[in-house]
Amino acid sequence: MGTATAGADLDALMASFNSRIKEIGNLMLMRSGGSRVGELKDIDAALSTAEHHFRVIKDFVKRESESMAKAQVLAEMYSKQTAKLQLICSNLPARLPGNDVHVESAGPSSMSNPQKTNASTAVPVKTAAPREKKGKEPPPRWYVSMDELTSLSSYMRGRLTLDKLNTAVDEMATFATGNAKLLSAPRQKLGEKGWNRVLELRDIAVAENVKGKHFFLESDLKGEILKLDHTGKAVLTVLRHLGRINEVRCGRNRVFVLSRN
Repeated sequence: MGTATAGADLDALMASFNSRIKEIGNLMLMRSGGSRVGELKDIDAALSTAEHHFRVIKDFVKRESESMAKAQVLAEMYSKQTAKLQLICSNLPARLPGNDVHVESAGPSSMSNPQKTNASTAVPVKTAAPREKKGKEPPPRWYVSMDELTSLSSYMRGRLTLDKLNTAVDEMATFATGNAKLLSAPRQKLGEKGWNRVLELRDIAVAENVKGKHFFLESDLKGEILKLDHTGKAVLTVLRHLGRINEVRCGRNRVFVLSRN
């Protein structure tokens, strides 16, 4: 009986020992598995960071795509507006209508390269060059309209165009400006010939029909349009008929006085 009890105790001890060994083995497996859990946590954290960066990149790409679409629309609008402005510029008349508009005095370059006038938009206006010194009013530039040109009889109009007539208006203002500058020039800056010219102009400037007005002489007709030829004389006839100038005689001089609108 004692032997049987000792055997039972030994079996119990062996079972306990085996159970303990199994528990230790499990603990060893759990310990080994714990290090892998840490690695998995690191991997999860890296994946989370990568997902965040991906979302940021995705949002950035979306915003840039929307900006590109807006930029494309703006580019199309700019292209249309540019084409519209170019069309407007190509159809502008050489002289824009308006009242009391100050423009630069016509110089040789503007007389040699007159721009084409849009007949449908030209209207009679009174414009002026920049004010001269001493407050003197600049000569008037009362341009001719297409309605006025077409109202002329065919024999008077001839081959004259609106551009030629309005270029002549600019030339008249240039001639008158030159005479006004001579009249106001200091004596010491004039030679004998210039002084004689000034004396002649002074006599004309105080004449009853000329006093206080801008004028030029027949001898001043040395422009592109206004010169002593058939076309120049025809232009003067038309401008006189339209009331742009008045012709008076001062001694031996044929004087043209500029009219205001």
